[in-house]
Amino acid sequence: MGGIAWLLFRPFPFTGPSMPSSSGTAFRTRSPLVTSVGSGMMRRTLAGSRSAEECGDQEMIRAMAIPDPGPDAEREAEARQLRLRDQLDLTNHITSTPNLVAGLDVSYATDSDRVVAAAVVIDLATMETVDTALVDGEVTVPYVPGLLAFREVPILVDALSRLTAQPELLVCDGYGIAHPRRFGLASHLGVVTGIPSFGVAKTPFRGTFAEPGPRRGDYQPLIDDGETLGRVLRTQNAVKPVFVSVGHRIDLDTATDLTLRLCTQFRLPETTRRADHMSRARLNGRNP
Repeated sequence: MGGIAWLLFRPFPFTGPSMPSSSGTAFRTRSPLVTSVGSGMMRRTLAGSRSAEECGDQEMIRAMAIPDPGPDAEREAEARQLRLRDQLDLTNHITSTPNLVAGLDVSYATDSDRVVAAAVVIDLATMETVDTALVDGEVTVPYVPGLLAFREVPILVDALSRLTAQPELLVCDGYGIAHPRRFGLASHLGVVTGIPSFGVAKTPFRGTFAEPGPRRGDYQPLIDDGETLGRVLRTQNAVKPVFVSVGHRIDLDTATDLTLRLCTQFRLPETTRRADHMSRARLNGRNP
């Protein structure tokens, strides 16, 4: 069963149209969740096709919460992933080059329970940072492989809700469908927000692959049980590859092309590089 049975997870308390308090989430944020689920960027459909009223605020809240602790908690969390996966849309909704792309990352202190989530919005044409948001919190649960999204989605949604620029695409430091239940962090976050999303990971979590060629743009498929889950992509000449998988409302060709476009000088996309830098700087008391 692992460590999840004793966790303090329970569904978000909900008392009205505003976001619930963070006391029952995977994180306790150090400032209130002030944005209404029903307003601004967060008023997205869970599948990109139903109205927000049909989805309901309660459904969005359930999508970000793990069941009450108990012997079946891990099993119920996995079952919830499978139910949410039914909302997944793997068709491409990026019909033109997006203007604003958001990178997301969560950094963890090594000597305390403190965490910081960062959202960084980049203008894809100029590669300039146009908006940022940081959220401080305290993690209340251990890492459970395959259930990272329940740990990070609430604080990442909080960070997204604080942006003034509205991103057209989310790039996560993690996985989309390259996941045991084909529903990793990028998929979970995409379904919750309705925004197209994909993941770029530094290491594989699921699947087998052959080493891609040595040149930028070379790739090999990431395969699991005969299914292509993503691509092992070389983003710079003679550097380690990254692992690209679609999350929601985007196809693999588009995710691959955008990954290369975002990797202007380094191995990792500028979106997540900058989000990582900001969150780590806040953790270490530096000006991000």
